[in-house]
Amino acid sequence: MASSLTKGPAPRDNPLAGGKTFFGHPRGLATLFMTETWERFSYYGMRALLVLYLTASVSDGGLGIKAATAAAIYSVYTATVYLLAMPGGWVADRLFGPRRTVAIGGTIIMIGHFLLAVPVKTSFFLGLVFIAIGSGLLKSNISTMVGHLYPDRTDPRRDAGFTLFYIGINLGAFFAPLVIGTVGQKVNWHLGFALAGVGMALGLGQFLIGTRHLSDRSSIVPTPLAAAERLALVRKALIWLALAVAFYGVVTFTGSFTINWVLWPLSLIGLALPVYYFARIRRDKELTADEKSKMTGFIWFFIAAALFWLIYDQSGSTLTVFASDHTSSTLFGFNFPESWFQSLNPLFIMALAPVVALLWVKLGRRNPSTAAKFSYGLVSIGVSFGVMMLAQAAASGGTKVSPMWLTMVYLIQTVGELCLSPVGLSVSTRLAPVKYSGQVMGLWFLAVTAGDCVAAIIQLVIGNAFLSETAFAAQGALAALAGLAFLAYRRKVVGLMGDVH
Repeated sequence: MASSLTKGPAPRDNPLAGGKTFFGHPRGLATLFMTETWERFSYYGMRALLVLYLTASVSDGGLGIKAATAAAIYSVYTATVYLLAMPGGWVADRLFGPRRTVAIGGTIIMIGHFLLAVPVKTSFFLGLVFIAIGSGLLKSNISTMVGHLYPDRTDPRRDAGFTLFYIGINLGAFFAPLVIGTVGQKVNWHLGFALAGVGMALGLGQFLIGTRHLSDRSSIVPTPLAAAERLALVRKALIWLALAVAFYGVVTFTGSFTINWVLWPLSLIGLALPVYYFARIRRDKELTADEKSKMTGFIWFFIAAALFWLIYDQSGSTLTVFASDHTSSTLFGFNFPESWFQSLNPLFIMALAPVVALLWVKLGRRNPSTAAKFSYGLVSIGVSFGVMMLAQAAASGGTKVSPMWLTMVYLIQTVGELCLSPVGLSVSTRLAPVKYSGQVMGLWFLAVTAGDCVAAIIQLVIGNAFLSETAFAAQGALAALAGLAFLAYRRKVVGLMGDVH
């Protein structure tokens, strides 16, 4: 990345000043860009294989789980990864600060991927737990550090900076299925998972080397936890752990344990926690009236994002099963693994994100409001499942449809994602009260959790019908109508945002 660093002016009072910029942005963005690239390489590589490995027969080295159950496991697992972003933000706010928390999280993720590489079922699921915990520590805080690079919240480069950061995410996500997916499907599942661990190791090393270019604010613990509070926290954690062990011990001992005893509780927790956190922050008497108003506005963005991720995050479950069972994996005489479909979305993002980032800057004062961009994202994601409804109809009778159907779906979803996700990251840092900066970023990721939990519940309740034309049509119509409603009432949402537009 050194060749992309160009000379540029740097204010003397800017702690990030080093005489160089990253495409006109603070140099620290290069460090966070590459760290996220490798972390996403590891995560999306594992994700590309997860459902395929779960549904593969035991004779083929997989676990032989039914498609609907595997899709629900995937949805709940993805929900848990983002669910833990909230306590990850709390850890940074109260214990270690964002910079140290990211380093710790990256280490735990790396260990988790190498646990997946061990061909033992217990080690595999333990590895998923490690990756979920580590991702929770890393995700919200690395995005928070991007925000720290722009001390002026009205900096016009801010949205563009988050979009460039998003390119880093998708650079790793693009190569992951091509490399890890191919090795996992064609050579050995567990060797593929091991490559994901190598990717995270490279990302961690790059972060530690380039950390000096980050804002000094990223090392600060905003509201340190007092000694008495730490003791109380440990006590509560041990009590809850003991209760969980006792409960699942009884369920297992009586022979009643099934995977649903994990999937249902986590799905319900994923829906309840956002409500709890929003209520707690809104009740904080230390917040000003302006901060509370901004948090009320943020709730509407949260709901819209949850509906978006409900559909979007089914790319690794519903769309992967559809690719495996109903889509031809041959194009122009070239055969490719089904996992490669998951490279389409990041490919489109890398092609379109620079155009969108430039568009937001060029529009200046004519730039659509964040609320309008969210509505465009919702309508797009709804339309994508309308296309999936048509694809499912074309696949009736055992016919394998052209891969161009999924290509079209991913393209439409990408347009919607670029309207919603990068600006969602940005608006989260701008609407967040200083006291809850890390935790509000965690709340943004809880929107993914809520959407994925709803998807898991749908998959658990309707079983294999989650691939039906009716299921696609219902979800698509809900998202599109929500987008139109959000657009109609955007002025009320903008009014709650104060000086943030």
